[in-house]
Amino acid sequence: MSAPLGRRVAAEAIGTGLLVAVVVGSGIQATELSHDVGVQLLANSLATVFGLGILIALFGPVSGAHFNPAVTLAAWFTGRRTAGGIALRDVAAYVPAQIAGAVGGAILADAMFAKPLVRFSTHQRSAGHLWLGEVVATAGLILLVFGQNRIGRAALAPAAVASYIGAAYWFTSSTSFANPAVTIGRMFTDTFAGIAPGSVAPFIAAQLLGAALGLAVVTAVYGLHAVPARRAVEVPRGEPEPEPAVS
Repeated sequence: MSAPLGRRVAAEAIGTGLLVAVVVGSGIQATELSHDVGVQLLANSLATVFGLGILIALFGPVSGAHFNPAVTLAAWFTGRRTAGGIALRDVAAYVPAQIAGAVGGAILADAMFAKPLVRFSTHQRSAGHLWLGEVVATAGLILLVFGQNRIGRAALAPAAVASYIGAAYWFTSSTSFANPAVTIGRMFTDTFAGIAPGSVAPFIAAQLLGAALGLAVVTAVYGLHAVPARRAVEVPRGEPEPEPAVS
């Protein structure tokens, strides 16, 4: 990523904000159009799939389109001893931007649907099986993002990551938040996609555990080195290799 840090931080803040606006806004719209919870979740997940794919394609070339502190931390951890890896100063800038963007996105969605701009969610999500769902969802996301990078298929990130998140809405008990910033943002809306403040800390702990497990699986499957044995996507000579783009 050759863009100045300020532009990359702006991309992370705006991208994360728009992602949360998609998640929260589509949840509000779904509940206003249908009383069937299954239909509501289907509408919410489909909007997230399409929105996330577009946002990754749009912002990925600027910042890597992390939109997720767990991914940013994983990117720093895996690249901390390599030239061109994300630095701690980038982490220190990305993570607050992602959180601020997520909160702003939730407020924007509420404003678009004439809801109270800030009303903490009353949707309790405190149960062991939900935390396990977050561990699985986040581990799978990290495996997908960094596994793609190891085999030279990072260019598939917009479709692959969006498809995974859409699937994880349905195969995990937690509906796959898989993102500490998004979790914090969703705390600020008392709508379909919200999460009560008391449920946030355990969700984030589960997500960070999932990120660590995901990196462990990446190492077990692909080894310690990030250079793939066989490149599936060639990068033209003289151009930087694209960073993994994720939610």
